[in-house]
Amino acid sequence: MNFQNASFESASGRAEQLPPTEAPEIVFSGRSNVGKSSLINKLLNRKSLARVSAKPGKTGTINFYRLPECRLVDLPGYGYAKVSALEKLRWAELVEGYLNAGRNIRLVVQIVDFRHMPTKDDLHMIDFLVQVGLPFLLVATKSDKLNKTQRIERMEQYCELFETLPDTCLIPFSAVNGEGVQEIKDEIEKACIEVESDHTSAE
Repeated sequence: MNFQNASFESASGRAEQLPPTEAPEIVFSGRSNVGKSSLINKLLNRKSLARVSAKPGKTGTINFYRLPECRLVDLPGYGYAKVSALEKLRWAELVEGYLNAGRNIRLVVQIVDFRHMPTKDDLHMIDFLVQVGLPFLLVATKSDKLNKTQRIERMEQYCELFETLPDTCLIPFSAVNGEGVQEIKDEIEKACIEVESDHTSAE
């Protein structure tokens, strides 16, 4: 896959604005200010295709980016305390409307901050993905902020927390030094290859 061959497709602020699900979709989910846009830009080797909000909680749309093999879907960040209750409700309805719409979701990249343990909102989202059976991998951003000892300790904590999910993949990622980029690309490509294999088997 050529991850540099990407373009902005559309933004949806309401569930009824969602585009038809005509391609395999790779979804990016995480709390506000966790580095989601920076991760997408790093994967696509673009500086600002995915907009990095200067103010946490400001982006309230689902943004779609198109690659020849799939579509990248950037969900609005959750968990920002200063957003109004009405706006949180709108975001929840938008995201739930997307995830429950029977779309061709092949992989969810669930993003957490490696400097900390997952928040209650993170765990709620992970539990939801498990309950509905959506395939996902955990990407822990800002890995460059931890020293070697801290990294080992955090990995052990994450492994213990998710020991009941043996198939869960945790990939440390840094937008600064590029750690984890190739591993994440491999997982996305694998999900898209599985789509092609499914179509071949059906024929």
